[in-house]
Amino acid sequence: MEQHLGFPLETIAIFAAVVIFSVWLDLRLHRDSEDISIPNAVAWSLFWICLSIAFFFYLKVHHGDEFADLFLAGYILEKSLSVDNLMVFVAIFASFGIKGALQHRILYFGILGAVIFRMIFIAFGTSLFGLSTWIEFVFAAIVAWTGWKMLAGVGGDDEIEDYSDHWSVRLTQKLVPIFPRLHGHHFIVDHGHVQTMVQQDSSLFVAREAAVYATPMLLCLVCIEVSDIIFAFDSVPAVIAVTREPLLVYSAVIFAILGLRSLYFVLAAAQKYLAHLDKAVAALLFFIAFKLALQASNHLFHWPGWELSANLSLMIILGTLAVGVIASLLFPEKEDAGEVAS
Repeated sequence: MEQHLGFPLETIAIFAAVVIFSVWLDLRLHRDSEDISIPNAVAWSLFWICLSIAFFFYLKVHHGDEFADLFLAGYILEKSLSVDNLMVFVAIFASFGIKGALQHRILYFGILGAVIFRMIFIAFGTSLFGLSTWIEFVFAAIVAWTGWKMLAGVGGDDEIEDYSDHWSVRLTQKLVPIFPRLHGHHFIVDHGHVQTMVQQDSSLFVAREAAVYATPMLLCLVCIEVSDIIFAFDSVPAVIAVTREPLLVYSAVIFAILGLRSLYFVLAAAQKYLAHLDKAVAALLFFIAFKLALQASNHLFHWPGWELSANLSLMIILGTLAVGVIASLLFPEKEDAGEVAS
C-alpha cells in the first residue's frame, strides 16, 4: 500500500481515518429523511472545505509545499468541475419530480456510489500513466474535449433534457417492473403493497407481475449514478493531469466528492448567481490540457524545456475561478422577458 500510494503508512492511515469518521458522522446526523435547510447545507459544506484545508496544512507540514499545493490544486479543480455535474442533478430531480427530503435520500446513496467509482477510475487512470508518456497526450485531448463540450454548452437556449427517458432508465425498466408513483422514501415496493394500491386506485397500472417493483426514486438514483460515472471520465483525467501521486489524487477527489451532497443544496439555490462560472471552469480545462501536453512534450522531446510549477498552477486555478465568480456578480445573467412577465 505504501509503495503504491507513495506516502508513509502514517499519512495513509490519517487520511483513511479522517474520511471514514467524517462520512460516519455526516450519515449519522443526516440519517433521517428530512428537508435540508440552506443554513445546514452551508454549514456542512464549510465543514468539508475546512477538513480539506486541514489536510492541506498537514501535507504542508509533513511533506512540503509542493505536495500540499498539488493536493489543493487537484481538490479545487475537482470541486469546480463538480459544479457542472450538480447542475445536471438539478435537471434529473426535476425530470422525476423529486423534491426536498427525497433529494437528500437519493444523494445519500449517490455520493457513496460516486466514491467507490472514483476509486476504481483513479486506480485505472494512474496505472495508465505508467504505461507510456504518450498516454499524457491522450489525457490532454480528453481534458481539452471536455472543456470544449462545456464551453459549447454555455449560454445555450436548449430546454432541460428529460432524464426520465434516459437510456439508463429504459434499461432499468427492462430489468425491474416499475410502479409509476412515489411511495414515501422507498426505492422499491413489494408485490403486496402494489396490489393494495392498485385496488385502491384504478388509475394505477403495472406492466407485469413481480415480487418487487422499482419506484421513480430508484430510477432517479440509477440516472444520477450513471451521470456521475460519465462525469468521472472527464474529471478524473483532469485531476490526474495536476498530479500523478496516487494518494494526492485519491484525497483531492474524495474530499471534493464527499462535500457534494451539502454543496448541491447550496448551488441549487445559488445557481442563477453563478452564470459565468462554467466559462471559467472550461478555461481551466484548457489550461490543464496545455499543462499535460507540455509535460509530455518535455518528457518525449525535451522541448520546450520549461515547466509550470505546482504553486503557479494553483495560482492560475484560483485566479481563473475568482474571475468567473466576480464576472457572475458584476454581469449577472439577464432574465427572459417571459420570466419577468410571469
